[in-house]
Amino acid sequence: MKPIVVAILLSLVTAGRAAAADVAPPAPLPPSAPANYYPATAPINWGGIYLGINGGYGFGSSNWTNAGVSTGGFTTDGALVGGTIGLNYAGYGGLMFGVEGDLDWSALKGSSSTAACAGLGVTTGAACETQSEWLSTARVRAGYAFNRILIFATAGAAIGDFQVALNPPATFLSVGPQLGWTVGAGIEFAFTDNWTAKVEYLYVDLGTVSCPAGTSCPQANAAGVSTASVSLAESLVRAGINYKFSW
Repeated sequence: MKPIVVAILLSLVTAGRAAAADVAPPAPLPPSAPANYYPATAPINWGGIYLGINGGYGFGSSNWTNAGVSTGGFTTDGALVGGTIGLNYAGYGGLMFGVEGDLDWSALKGSSSTAACAGLGVTTGAACETQSEWLSTARVRAGYAFNRILIFATAGAAIGDFQVALNPPATFLSVGPQLGWTVGAGIEFAFTDNWTAKVEYLYVDLGTVSCPAGTSCPQANAAGVSTASVSLAESLVRAGINYKFSW
């Protein structure tokens, strides 16, 4: 009886080993990613047409002169807000070229009540005032993009409203849109492929308006002398948000 039992047990052990030999070993697990691994960020395409809004503050200086008498440069300042349109072309590497235009409502205003203002032949105690109610620029832009960050310089033409008044009675008279120039720089960040935000600085020089006797700016030449003028320049700090239509 015992030999039979032993023979049966040996047969079972032999069959188990044969079955185990037929089973394939499990495949090794794939290697785990390093702890400091991050997927690469796809490069941003800066090219395309964009629309946006902007707003900021302007700090300027105006000067009234009349027959050699001058108020000296007096401060003008105020907020501005408006819209932007532009076109970017992404060049080789990170280079970017484009054109941009904007039109802003402006509250830039300032006055001088110095003795020189009274010396211009105006009412005693009156203040000389300069203001600008709108400003538009048309500029080229050039910069370099570090993927999502664009650093740029810009320059071009500027045209702005130019008004003068005496206070009292503080009745402003437009001397016509004045053409000038602008130059500046800024930085822009792409939140997505289409949405960007920027901060920029622009220096704007609207030049000098001549006001000889009998012209359209009698406030600046109340005495009717042969030579009189008003100048205006401003520095703008603006922020903006743009939506870009990629191509």
